[in-house]
Amino acid sequence: MHRFYIAPENWNADALVLRESEVHHARDVLRLEAGERIVVFNGRGHEVTAEIAKVTREEIQLRNLHQARVPPLRCEITLAQAIPKGKNMDLIVQKAVELGAAKIAPIISDRTIVHLRDKEAVQKQAKWQQVAVEAAKQCGQNWLPTVQLPSKLSDFFDGLAPLQLRLIGSLQSDAVHLKTVVAEYEREHQSRPTSVLMCVGPEGDFTPAELNLARSHGCRPITLGPIILRVETAAIYCLSVLSYELLAEAR
Repeated sequence: MHRFYIAPENWNADALVLRESEVHHARDVLRLEAGERIVVFNGRGHEVTAEIAKVTREEIQLRNLHQARVPPLRCEITLAQAIPKGKNMDLIVQKAVELGAAKIAPIISDRTIVHLRDKEAVQKQAKWQQVAVEAAKQCGQNWLPTVQLPSKLSDFFDGLAPLQLRLIGSLQSDAVHLKTVVAEYEREHQSRPTSVLMCVGPEGDFTPAELNLARSHGCRPITLGPIILRVETAAIYCLSVLSYELLAEAR
């Protein structure tokens, strides 16, 4: 069944309604009519199988048939991603949703080619949040990641909530494998972390000053292997390993 998103502030399981872009997609693109069934979710774990009761130009009214709640993933992963050039950030956001990230923080690093004014930053945030919504609709993810407003790395760390494990991709000689860091944490704490920060740099990596800043905020440098990866590949690589190690069912 087709999936549609209703924001938490508009979620009422007893009176579900599609509006705006979701109405256009359902009515004009998919040509759905009264009596057909769809799935709606609110990005906070709630999902409802519903029947279309009434279709108008402004809204689509739904009848609740069955509802369920999916618990959050066992580890909250925050991806702090230096904004790459072109449309690669769209791809990174999409794959971050598919790989279970809980938060995505676009970072304006010293080597970021893209320069955003305040209005442009807000527009980019809204665009990337919509990319996340579309990805969640397609992959069946009922917990929608929050895409934060783009910020400098120093500002990001100033507003960062406590996290059990902080990591940063690095080309430095002392960087260790991500799996090694996770294993060390598990030996020390007798459990795997339930909250992780993963910082991924721009083309050319973070500057030495940015790496030192990250280290001062508790980030462990990790290696991504002997091959230098493109930015989008590095993000997918890191999230894939974290997803396997921390989100998959116990092996």
